[in-house]
Amino acid sequence: MADERTRYSDAELEEFKKIIEEKIEKAERDLSLIRESFINDQNNGTDDTSPTFKAFEEGAETLSKEQNAILAARQEKFIYDLKNALIRIRNKTYGVCRVTGNLISKDRLKAVPHATLSIEAKNMQR
Repeated sequence: MADERTRYSDAELEEFKKIIEEKIEKAERDLSLIRESFINDQNNGTDDTSPTFKAFEEGAETLSKEQNAILAARQEKFIYDLKNALIRIRNKTYGVCRVTGNLISKDRLKAVPHATLSIEAKNMQR
């Protein structure tokens, strides 16, 4: 049976807020580690290695830097999306599907707390 309410209760929103704040804290720690790794990559030169190995290592280093940049950008977007979810909690619009206007299931929000689409709306996009 579908939930006929138009929004989650203040107590439920508070519960989601705690989940999101914990995820933001962890995501920011992870982003910090990614950035530290990137800085360390730049400090580990190949000046003292043989020319053949140096070329291989520089190629791997470039790939690693690109992967780090992609990871960092993805993490920054995740944090941005989570912070937007906190705004929706303050506005009491959190958990409302932006396509159907129905409540997104609690299970989905616990798994993907920054979701703005219900499973039904997500499936309609395919």
